[in-house]
Amino acid sequence: MLLHLSDLHFGTERIECIRAIEKFCTLHQPEVVVVSGDLTQRAKFKEFFACKQFLESLKIPYFVVPGNHDIPLYHLWNRAFRPFGLYQLFFGSLESTLSTEHFYLIGINSIRRRYHTRGSISVEQIQHVNQQLENAPLDKFKIIVSHQPFYTTNDDHHLKDCPALGQFAIKEWGQHQLFALLHGHLHLVAVYDLNKEFKLNLNDPVYEVHAGTAISSRLHKNMPNSFNVIHRDGTFQHYFFDEQLQEFVARESSPN
Repeated sequence: MLLHLSDLHFGTERIECIRAIEKFCTLHQPEVVVVSGDLTQRAKFKEFFACKQFLESLKIPYFVVPGNHDIPLYHLWNRAFRPFGLYQLFFGSLESTLSTEHFYLIGINSIRRRYHTRGSISVEQIQHVNQQLENAPLDKFKIIVSHQPFYTTNDDHHLKDCPALGQFAIKEWGQHQLFALLHGHLHLVAVYDLNKEFKLNLNDPVYEVHAGTAISSRLHKNMPNSFNVIHRDGTFQHYFFDEQLQEFVARESSPN
């Protein structure tokens, strides 16, 4: 089982959601915890420290990528010259890989200091990921993790936040058995088949998986806190926080 968290926004965290995730991990023991960006609210030392403590406390391997909230917003010198300084101090590489029993994870940094919310990927990043996918183990689900989504519905005002080269990237990566992309950013929950949405004529689906905020009080349109699970058979499941039960409750999911 892969546990997909996103948009933790430490600095606005809800302790009841943290405790519920800790309980879930103790009960289910996921093989990896993935966090698709926005670990912090304002990229402060104490927020990164709190996030690090939380992830270490789960005692499960974890995999993170930066989000747009993980670089300084108001400290212009740091944003210009050391945008990822604190992120790298606590979490190291901006683009790492991790192989677990059932999953092969590739991280992509879609954050650029000149943009506030918009995601971006380069041709060089696309080519590098192509090589990683070609060399990835054949017996594992190949999954890419980035903060901004590569697709959202046309009536969504966040469409501009998708990387301009996103569709081209999916067409390239889909030829190398890419299974899914995990994102956050929108604080929404959804699963799309990009092969279908982009009309790419690939042999297999490529799933776009959006996660809501797992622990933050910054909820989108009063949606509950949530996270996703990918099971070892490749099926998806969404969990939503139940205020009365004070725990995350599962709902079945299928691609939109």
